[in-house]
Amino acid sequence: MNMVKNPLEMKMTPPQILVSGFALIILIGAVLLSLPISTRSGLGTPFLDALFTATSATCVTGLVVVDTGTHFNVFGQLVLLVLIQVGGLGFMTMATLVAMMLRKRISLKERLILQEALNQNSIEGIVRLIRKVINYSLMIELGGMILFTIRWSFDMPFGKALYYGFFHAVSFFNNAGFDIFGPISGPFTSITSYVDDPIISFTSGALIVLGGLGFIVLSDLLDFRRTKRLSLHSKVVLSMTAFLIVFGAIVILVFEFTNQKTLASLNWSGKIWGSIFQSITPRTAGANSIDIAGMRQATQFFMVILMFIGASPGSTGGGIKTTTFAILIGAMIAMIRGKQDIVMFRNRLAQDRIFKAITLTFIAMFLVLFATMVLSTTEDRNFLMILFEVVSAFGTVGLTMGLTPYLSDIGQVVIILLMFIGRLGPITLAYALGPKPEKELYRYPEGKITIG
Repeated sequence: MNMVKNPLEMKMTPPQILVSGFALIILIGAVLLSLPISTRSGLGTPFLDALFTATSATCVTGLVVVDTGTHFNVFGQLVLLVLIQVGGLGFMTMATLVAMMLRKRISLKERLILQEALNQNSIEGIVRLIRKVINYSLMIELGGMILFTIRWSFDMPFGKALYYGFFHAVSFFNNAGFDIFGPISGPFTSITSYVDDPIISFTSGALIVLGGLGFIVLSDLLDFRRTKRLSLHSKVVLSMTAFLIVFGAIVILVFEFTNQKTLASLNWSGKIWGSIFQSITPRTAGANSIDIAGMRQATQFFMVILMFIGASPGSTGGGIKTTTFAILIGAMIAMIRGKQDIVMFRNRLAQDRIFKAITLTFIAMFLVLFATMVLSTTEDRNFLMILFEVVSAFGTVGLTMGLTPYLSDIGQVVIILLMFIGRLGPITLAYALGPKPEKELYRYPEGKITIG
């Protein structure tokens, strides 16, 4: 089956097709969520609220202007799950799955789009990777669903526990952060009632980490027993992920240890699990087990930094990515040591990777600063709350200090755009909207300027 047959579509570049595809999915989701059939009240949802929710689900963010569990019925929640799964794996991945089920050939054009969607350097082995992506996702989500179901079957009827396990396994693995605990523990409470529950904390954290590592890394790990080697990409991702989780947990534990609104009232087990989970969830997950608004400002600002870094390339998460952050740190260390090359695990990084990392970071910083200035004008809230919301949207995280339900219409539009840009990536969006790059026919003479 040739999935790209439209003559107009054939003229579009892979980034343009990705942008158009995600936009179309969001629009369809918004229409479905706005219908009365999707809500518990039967009154429907205002279209802007539905558009915001559909964008948050498709861009696997988790920011919500209405509580998922109390506002949407089962149909509306299943619509959200479909949007989360399609958004997390990518619509081209899902289209490729359908094509493979129908035993149709995947064209070169489609392979190029998949390459862009999965952030790969080449199309070699791209269809094989898609098979792995789908298999790994289903296996991990199934495992999470089973653990959740077993635990929640002690708190609720088995059928309800099974549904809750299914919903949250898909949501957390795709780093979406949507939850349906509103009818049980109150609107917008996430999994705060399970802060000291080791099974829920471990299962949720494991799903988020596995979803945020990226499918290349998961493939490397599963093949390690056979190959006895890991790629440079996997080594950097795993080491940086481990460092950020451990360092983040220590910082949060230290800052919040005596805070009565968060960790102080918990026993040691609750303190440790709460710190670890809050260190994991800024990696674009969106769920929280302690009250984010009750944290100290130092902790909230630290979480802004973690959210800005985000997950890893080729994953269901957002942010500038762990590899970009690692390259920036490597560049700083190399400059301080007077070295010309950035070396990681005895491998020298190509110059174009360094330029891309710097470019991505500066674009991201510009977007965050500009959106923060806009929301500081339209929303009557303190600066840190607005900055937190903006970075959470751009990093497709979904954590909030309580601003989301009270956003103005302009504020909602700004956050919608940030979530969309954050999921696709600023560079992909720039390629889609900008002119087609042309090869330079000449180079200017080299000049020097003073730095520092």
